[in-house]
Parts: sequence; C-alpha cells; structure tokens
Amino acid sequence: MIITLSIVCVLGVAVVPLVQNLVRGRKEGELRQALREIRLAIDRYKEFNDATGGQLIPIELRTQSGYPKKLEILYEGFVPVNKVDGKKVYFLRKLPVDPMTGEKEWKIRSSTDDPESPSSNDEDVFDVHSSSKEKALDETTYDEW
Repeated sequence: MIITLSIVCVLGVAVVPLVQNLVRGRKEGELRQALREIRLAIDRYKEFNDATGGQLIPIELRTQSGYPKKLEILYEGFVPVNKVDGKKVYFLRKLPVDPMTGEKEWKIRSSTDDPESPSSNDEDVFDVHSSSKEKALDETTYDEW
C-alpha cells in the first residue's frame, strides 16, 4: 500500500507541471487569437480610412495617421458621414478579453510612439498588447507580444 501510494505521489508531482504548461499554452493560444483579431480590425479601419480619404469618418473620430482614435471605435462603431440610412460601421464585434489578465483592458501603442517606450502618447491606436508582465513559455513577457 505504501509503495502504491508513493508511486501515485511521484506521478502526481510529475503531472502537475505538465498540466500547468498545457493550461498556459492554451491561454497563450487564446492571447495570440485575441491579438490577431484586434490587429486585423485596426488594419481594416485603416484601409477603410485610406480608401475613403477619411471623408466618411466623423471629424471627432479622425486622426492624422488614419488609425482609430480609440480602441472603442472598432466595436462601438460609427455612422459614416453623409450616410442617410444611419447604419453604423463596425470593425470588431466585441473586444476580446485578455486571457492573461482576465480583463478587457489592453495596452495601446500609437503610430507616433517610440517602439522602446513602455507608455503611449494616446494619439491613435496603431497596435495593442497584453498588460500582463508574466513570462510566457518561450521566456518572453506577454506585454512584448
């Protein structure tokens, strides 16, 4: 009985880190997907802006760069200028949750930010990344992704 219990304990000790890595790997996959989704929406907004010369975007939402002024514009949408039917244009159905923090809070990078700077000047939304400082399985931190 003691030998069996010892074997089960040794196996349990070996399995726990494996399960933790599997869970972390799944969360990393979710983070990659969320970042891809948001970044694609940012790119679609920029393409819309460039294709229309920015003329269909309300003045209060326009930026010099053509990127969205705030992340919320992507999922809250806006009614294009001179659009008589009043239908909004959306680029993102909903803001994904950052699986590493469990929050819908993302760090923003502006198109005019210094890439080495940890903070943004908030002029526009050029890129997003996780706010988690935890280390990934590849030893980078999630806020570098």
